[in-house]
Amino acid sequence: MELALLLVSMAAVVLAATAVSERLRVPAPLLLVVVGAAAAYVPGVPTIHLESEVVLLGLLPPLLYAAAIQTSLVDFNANRGTILRLSVLLVLVTAFAVAVVVEWLVPDLGWAAAIAIGAVVAPPDAVAATAVARRIGLPRRVVTILEGESLLNDATALVTLRTATAALAGGVAATQVGLDFVVAAGGGVLVGVAFFLLVAKLRHRIRDPLMDTAISFLTPFAAFVAAEEIHASGVISVVVAGLLLGHKAPIIQTAQSRITERITWRTVAFVLENTVFLLIGLQLDWILQDVHESSLPNSRIALVCLATLLTVVVVRLVYMQATGFLRRRDPLPASWSFLIGWAGMRGVVTLAAAFVIPEDAPHREVLLLVAFTVVAGTLLVQGLTLPLMTRLLDVPAPDPAEDALARAGLLQQAADAGFKRLDELEYVDHHGVAEQVRARVDQRTFAAWEQLATTDGEETPSELYARIRGEMIEAERAKVLLVRGKGKVPSEVVSQVLGMLDIEESMLDAGSAARAGVRSGSLAFAGGRTCDDLDEHPAIETVDEPACATCLADGTRWVSLRQCLTCGNVGCCDSSVGKHATAHFHDSLHPVVESAEPDESWRWCYKHNLTG
Repeated sequence: MELALLLVSMAAVVLAATAVSERLRVPAPLLLVVVGAAAAYVPGVPTIHLESEVVLLGLLPPLLYAAAIQTSLVDFNANRGTILRLSVLLVLVTAFAVAVVVEWLVPDLGWAAAIAIGAVVAPPDAVAATAVARRIGLPRRVVTILEGESLLNDATALVTLRTATAALAGGVAATQVGLDFVVAAGGGVLVGVAFFLLVAKLRHRIRDPLMDTAISFLTPFAAFVAAEEIHASGVISVVVAGLLLGHKAPIIQTAQSRITERITWRTVAFVLENTVFLLIGLQLDWILQDVHESSLPNSRIALVCLATLLTVVVVRLVYMQATGFLRRRDPLPASWSFLIGWAGMRGVVTLAAAFVIPEDAPHREVLLLVAFTVVAGTLLVQGLTLPLMTRLLDVPAPDPAEDALARAGLLQQAADAGFKRLDELEYVDHHGVAEQVRARVDQRTFAAWEQLATTDGEETPSELYARIRGEMIEAERAKVLLVRGKGKVPSEVVSQVLGMLDIEESMLDAGSAARAGVRSGSLAFAGGRTCDDLDEHPAIETVDEPACATCLADGTRWVSLRQCLTCGNVGCCDSSVGKHATAHFHDSLHPVVESAEPDESWRWCYKHNLTG
């Protein structure tokens, strides 16, 4: 009962602190560490010792897997050079730099213990860095690099730590160190690929979303344990399996399974991530108690802790600037490199790895405090100041308007591919089903384009549809609940109908909040694919007070306007009644139009379905 009460209390604190962090606009991990540290001194709160096995076997695999299946393998591969340099070389450089500092300040510690604590504090935490980075809106490439680095750097740190602890126990050959790294990395990759192939084969045969999700829960733990059994890296095996399974999910899983897995893992990650930071704070009390019994003077202990914290921060910043020349093909701006260097927050793996250091290691209690200081210091100092650094360096966040434009263009390409397949199918259609299909696909595509529309406060057709349909669904749900209360319809049938209404409601347009986010952007689309027609038709100044002449003649209203870049004709978009811009393309074959709306500077090629 005491354990159940403790778990429920922790869950309640995690939820409350997360809610407060939203109001205070402070990343939840930072607040939870402070709350945990304060709670450790509250009378009646039991002392919780965070065991390394609990973290490394119970928490780390699901956290890594949850992050890996959501990480884009394409983006990861595009930045693999930077990611590998950070997750391998920087971890080793940091570990040995910390070892030099610590061994210098505590001469009787020994090099093996010094390297061990260096390996412990070297790897930044995936959860801490990305939680802060996503909240403040860092560029996606920066977030991808931070995520990719923190998925793999634990493997380098844990192998280094394992080698150092072996040296503490009786020495290890230099050749053995290199062999450990080869076996850990290569074996981890092989095990990860093997689990990917196994799970992919199972998923091809499984159609039940619950069974599929159950397999998903088993995968990270099985991959981790299997790799560790052959002395390979469990971290790498979990990450490789997660990256490949996430990348292939649209092919090997059903739509229901993907939705179920995505929601389930988001919930699991939310609970585990936030609980982990509360647990970190709760360690402060007993760690300080152990330090009081140390033979080292308090001033020397404080110096070691602060020097180590300063070393991990400075080494990372210097490394990011010193290795900038290695990114020749697609270099990072200097401000982005600085932010990546400043976003080196440490987390639960650092604290858990510290407990792996043998109990008979010299000054172990001080090493635990060093690990806690680095975790808390980087979280609070760097985590709290990262938003300020982002503003001072004027680093742009992802543009929601540009995202909306890219989304609309991609949906248009998908719809055209679907219509092409529809034209190829052979069927007998006496009921106009094909036209219904076309109308529904058009409605989805138009809703995406209408998020870009500037209508002076007037609802776009898709927004009006979402509002009307939303009111109808509320009335429909109320009627179903009324029928349910009478008990004359089987409960399974009622649940199915309510589920159908829930799914439809969730698919409605995001509404005014999403539209406001899009309006905050510039709609100056830059990048992506291009074509000869876009290259031959650069943007021009749009006409003053543009209008669709055909709409005016027909007495209809337009939603948004497009200007032909060949002849200057202005027509209404496909969300409008007349669809006169598209009609002009079919009549003239002029391929490229641009938006004629204020504050929008993007072009669309009808021929190749590309945005420029």
